[in-house]
Amino acid sequence: MPDAILVINAGSSSIKFSVFHVASVGQLEAGPDGQVDGIGTRPRFSVRAADGARLADRDLSVGAGTDHRGAMDEIRAWLDGHRGGDRLIGVGHRVVHGGRRYTAPVLIDAQVLSGLEELVPLAPLHQPHSLAAIRALAATSPALPQVACFDTAFHQSQPAVAQAFALPRELEEAGVRRYGFHGLSYEYIAAALPSVAPAVAAGRVVVAHLGNGASMCAIERGRSVATTMGFTALDGLVMGTRPGLLDPGVLLYLMAQRRMDARALETLLYNESGLLGVSGVSSDMRALLASGDPRAREAIDLFVYRIGRELGSLAAALGGLDALVFTGGIGEHAPDIRARVCRDAAWLGVELDEAANRAGGPRISAADARASAWVIPTDENLMIARHALEVLGRQVR
Repeated sequence: MPDAILVINAGSSSIKFSVFHVASVGQLEAGPDGQVDGIGTRPRFSVRAADGARLADRDLSVGAGTDHRGAMDEIRAWLDGHRGGDRLIGVGHRVVHGGRRYTAPVLIDAQVLSGLEELVPLAPLHQPHSLAAIRALAATSPALPQVACFDTAFHQSQPAVAQAFALPRELEEAGVRRYGFHGLSYEYIAAALPSVAPAVAAGRVVVAHLGNGASMCAIERGRSVATTMGFTALDGLVMGTRPGLLDPGVLLYLMAQRRMDARALETLLYNESGLLGVSGVSSDMRALLASGDPRAREAIDLFVYRIGRELGSLAAALGGLDALVFTGGIGEHAPDIRARVCRDAAWLGVELDEAANRAGGPRISAADARASAWVIPTDENLMIARHALEVLGRQVR
C-alpha cells in the first residue's frame, strides 16, 4: 500500500493542505492540494489535482468548517474518501515560530505542544492557528504522527552577532533576539540552486521572497548568514499590510501622543500599514501595478526602494554578491518589480536581460553579468513533506 504525507498550513481564516505520495525511498510526488477558507464566516472547501483539475469546490453546510476543528474534519473526511489505496503515515505542519529551542523539525507530543504554546506571544497572528490545527487533528486521529516544521529554523546558522539586538543581556537571555522567518522557503531555494544554478549555489546569494509577506535572506554555501526579518515578521521590507523597518520611536510617539495601546498598535502594524497603508488602494501588488492612482505608484516606489536598501545590507554581510534570486508571489510573477530591483542593483554587478525577465527566467540576467539574477519558484509544502518524511522515517519505518 503506497504511503502519503499530508502537509498543513493553517492561517487565521483558512487551512491549506497538500498531499504528497511517497513514490520511493526519499522521493515525493505531488498529489491533490486544497483549502478551507472563510473559517468563522462563510467557509468554502476546494481541492485541485496535481494537474490543476478541480476536484471539489463547494460552500460548507451550516456548522461545518466554522472553526479549525471543523475545517480539519472536512479535510480529513475528503481525504479518507479520495486517497485511493494510499496509507496516510503522517502530517507535516508549517509552524512559524520555533524559538531558540526548536531548531529542526520535531515529532509533536504533549511536551512539544506546550513548548510551542509558550511562543504564541512571539507570533500572535500565526502560532495560535497552527496549534489549533494540530490539536484538531490530534483529537480525531490521535495515533497519526504529526511533525512541526519551523520557519525560523533555517536561520539558526547565522552568527551570533547577526541575531543580536543591542539591548540588556537579560532580555536576550529571555529570547528577545533576531529569529528570521520564511526559512522553509529559503531552505527550499538553497536545495534547488545546485540543479538550477550550479555555478552560484556555493557562492554568495541573496534570495528575495516577495509576497504579501516579504523578506530577504543572505545565503552562503547553502546556509543563512543574515535576513531582513527579526524578532517578529514585522521587520525589514515593506509588505502587503506590514510596514517593515520602523523606528521604535514611532511607537513611543503613538503611545504617548495618540494614546494607542498594544492592541491598537498590533492592528496598525499587522493589518493597516505596508502597501495598503501607503496606497490607500490595496495590499495586492497586482492591483497597485494596474492602478492609475499616484498613491499606488508611491507605494510601489517605497517597496522597491526598501528592497534595494536591504540588498545592499545583505551584500555587505556576505562580503559581495554572486547571485540574486527572486521567489514568492511577487518575485515569481511581477516582471516589472524584478526589472526595477535589478536595475537598482547594477552597482552590485546585476545586469538585466529584459527578454528573459519577461519570459520568467529562470535566468534573467545577461550571460556576462558579474552577478547573475534568477527566478526560482519556491515550494514550502514540498520542503515540509521532505522534513516530515525524514522525521517519520525514524519513527514508523
